[in-house]
Amino acid sequence: MPPRLGGPEALQVQEPPDHALGRSRGGFGTKAHLVTDGHGTVLAVWATAGQRHESQAFTTVLLRAKRPRRVGRRCWPRRVGADKGYSYPGIRAWLRRRGLGGVIPTRKGQRRARSFDRAAYRRRSRVEQVVGWYKECRALATRYEKLAVNYVALWMVATIEKLLRRYSKVLN
Repeated sequence: MPPRLGGPEALQVQEPPDHALGRSRGGFGTKAHLVTDGHGTVLAVWATAGQRHESQAFTTVLLRAKRPRRVGRRCWPRRVGADKGYSYPGIRAWLRRRGLGGVIPTRKGQRRARSFDRAAYRRRSRVEQVVGWYKECRALATRYEKLAVNYVALWMVATIEKLLRRYSKVLN
């Protein structure tokens, strides 16, 4: 069950029993689920075992990316872009209940969505670019840590380093 927003347990990450390690087609590994904004800033990170399907981590990682509501500002984005691995009726219903638009292509054998914004889907490539940027960090690409909480903490450290580099250039 995802953490309740606003409570103290929302900031604490519990270590999964499998340490987010498992077998997948690519071998033994971990999947890192990311939520980014349009500029490539990582808003949330969640690690799961390699064999676990992407759709099972969707709500958890999006709830971690929710921002506190400010006067006149939305706490959710207008649209959520994802790849075909997230094309399930349950995910689309979850997005509709929260008033979010889904830019998710349909999988093979599914009915095609009535309206699919191809231009918005092309901007989803920013997430793939962000994964590539962070996989340049050897510790993230190979996962030396045994504990999943340490691996997620490394993602956070890498994100902070990237932001400091970006904003130090702006300030100088």
